[in-house]
Amino acid sequence: MSKRITRICAFTFAAATSITASAWAQSQVDPAAVSEGLKAVFRYGSSTRETADKLNANTITVSTGTIGGTYVQFGADLASVLDDGNDLRILPLVGRGSVQSIADILFLKGVDLGIVRSDTLDYLEKRGYASNIKRQLTYVTKLYNEEMHVLAPKTIRSLADLNGKTVSVGLPNGGTFITAHIVFERLGIKPSFVYIEQRVAYEMLRNGEIDAIVAVQGQPSGFFTAVKDEQLHLVPVGYAKALREDYLPAQLTSDDYPGLIEKGRVVDTIAVSALLAAYNSAPGTERYRNVERFVAAFFGKIAQLRQPPFHPKWKEVALAASVPGWERSRPAQDWLNRNASVASVSNPLKERFEQFQQFLVGRREAEVADAQVLFRDFLQWREQQDRKR
Repeated sequence: MSKRITRICAFTFAAATSITASAWAQSQVDPAAVSEGLKAVFRYGSSTRETADKLNANTITVSTGTIGGTYVQFGADLASVLDDGNDLRILPLVGRGSVQSIADILFLKGVDLGIVRSDTLDYLEKRGYASNIKRQLTYVTKLYNEEMHVLAPKTIRSLADLNGKTVSVGLPNGGTFITAHIVFERLGIKPSFVYIEQRVAYEMLRNGEIDAIVAVQGQPSGFFTAVKDEQLHLVPVGYAKALREDYLPAQLTSDDYPGLIEKGRVVDTIAVSALLAAYNSAPGTERYRNVERFVAAFFGKIAQLRQPPFHPKWKEVALAASVPGWERSRPAQDWLNRNASVASVSNPLKERFEQFQQFLVGRREAEVADAQVLFRDFLQWREQQDRKR
């Protein structure tokens, strides 16, 4: 009896397992039925030209930045939100930064857009590397402000301490080295610059082979958030008068960099604007149509990009914000003209600044002599509000 019961139980278990497995299999979706990539592979050989034409026609390529930076995170966010499988695919390229993105837009086949820094074009023209380059490019929108991060041993207390020291400023095709050159030159500080990829430079800094790393990236930077070394810290960058023409005051917080900034404290720094740029294509061309399709998808979903789990810097994006010295992309301007109410609704930074102004009522004089002091107060107030939330 015992053996018979055992056999019956075994049979019942096997049958139940088989039924469960069968039901599970039936409830699953075949990846080949939903994956556009697999569909394309399966069709390869029978209708190669048709498949290739469709994939290329529906793909828009965006040049971003190096791994660990904000540019590449923004590219990934765009692909996550805007890809719809059949009609639009966003292909972000892991690039080399601002200068390379400009070169990619100008010369690399298939690159429709790129993330660049606002001070890059002025630098290229003033140094004689390019002439009338701004006429070749347009901007789709201002994205966000990028903060200057200076990572060094705690013996380095100010930028002036880096005079004559060896400082890594990223790859020579990026934008960090341009901002670093401008800032140190205007402040009269003369370090020895080396052009090393960020992850490699970090190991060299830990080994004492270099004295500091400069990186201009949107806060919070994934790279610096992960740094936890008691010997290192973020060096303050004062908002000197020589920097005010092209840069904004900003702060790095302990909430974003708990391994580098003591809890409850902030580190002063400067910030520069990042833009989404495109080639100044003529209407009716393929590149023009690509930008047009991208703008329609991107601008229509900006509210979704401002929500978690996407990068916090999306909250700073103001679609209608103008950029001095740059021409707006015509497809972008046309969209803004048709959707003026939508474009003007959401500028979170502006809204919070207005909240701050209301906060000041009755607490201090209505007019503040130094606008920079007001802005610095606003940044501190904004940080306090975020902590309360």
